[in-house]
Amino acid sequence: MAEHGSTSQNSMNSIRPVPSPHHAADRPDAATDLADETAKATAQGTDDFPAARAAEKEYADIERKMADPALASDPDAIRRLGQRHSDLEPIVEAHHHLLRLTEDARAARELAGADADFAAEARRLDAQIPQARQRLLHALIPRDPDDIRDVIMEIKAGTGGEEAALFAADLLRMYTRYAERRGWKTEIQSMSGTSLGGVKDAQIAFHAPHPASAKDGVWASLKYEGGVHRVQRVPVTDTQGRIQTSAAGVYVFPEIDDDGDEVEIDPKDLRIDTFQASGPGGQGVNTTYSAVRITHLPTGIVVSMQDQRSQIQNRAAGMRILRSRLIALKREQEAQKAADARKSQVLNLDRSQRIRTYNFPENRIVDHRTGFKAYNLDQVLAGDLDAVIESDIQADEAERLSTQAAQGR
Repeated sequence: MAEHGSTSQNSMNSIRPVPSPHHAADRPDAATDLADETAKATAQGTDDFPAARAAEKEYADIERKMADPALASDPDAIRRLGQRHSDLEPIVEAHHHLLRLTEDARAARELAGADADFAAEARRLDAQIPQARQRLLHALIPRDPDDIRDVIMEIKAGTGGEEAALFAADLLRMYTRYAERRGWKTEIQSMSGTSLGGVKDAQIAFHAPHPASAKDGVWASLKYEGGVHRVQRVPVTDTQGRIQTSAAGVYVFPEIDDDGDEVEIDPKDLRIDTFQASGPGGQGVNTTYSAVRITHLPTGIVVSMQDQRSQIQNRAAGMRILRSRLIALKREQEAQKAADARKSQVLNLDRSQRIRTYNFPENRIVDHRTGFKAYNLDQVLAGDLDAVIESDIQADEAERLSTQAAQGR
């Protein structure tokens, strides 16, 4: 913008650049400035996002707690506060940006009568406000409280015989490679194979060592994978080159902390049987009764575990899976009863839901929930799942945003 005398230039200094919360946090008066701007905007009727104001208040409270030297002796509290701080930061940043943009536009309009440049600046700033509001609305979409959690996944061969088992093995490799790309740790908890290298069923745990925020948690990405995965290809066992359709089921559960109080398991509700572990074909792999089968009598859920070295280890691993299954069942029932915002995630555990097709002759993958289609199946099976999962995240966030707008902020 060209200069038009000292009066115009000095007035334009009132239209300030928008600092991010990262920079604001470095100033000792940052919290006061932010509170003053929020109060001013509220009084002027320019701030109609009470949820954002509440987030900023919590954000400031967390920063004060994290600055307390006494907190240094409680690493778990530091981790929880740090994660919550990261979750709130996009809201605070977007809200702060909107407030400053709105205030600068108002200041430019007030000076527009004295200088045409201010009128142009006001129009430019006003044009940015809708996008800034949309950014804040997006940041305010409620997150799934389980997003930060690790995951236990089960993969089971479905219809299609040996070909279904081979496809289940492909899915297991695909998720393992995806985890490697994300820097997650994986642990095969149990697996039953076939003579051709297929997988009848497998249970695998995914662990993100230090997720910076909820969006970096394992559940935040893998929760969309639950459902029936269909494959179309020529089976290795077919000598006539005919394309066959087979399927495998994927069930995903957020892993519950060992000390969590979300589910209570009464020992009297459990029947625990022990048996000898065995490998493919029934061949005995040891002569001790180290394998464990845990039955939760009230729900009928059965968990079998045999891949650990001792009965104690198998029982502990089995209880982890049982807790995760029970919490998933509990939340599914709550979602069906309340029809809340988490319904779309929980219902993905429905075993009859076909969510994706993997077409080998065309190198094509299709997600039936979002309409996503790509011709890079070979790369997806090598662990490049980012674009597929992102389509699910975007569709889920769009639905949440629509629900949020209908219900009001």
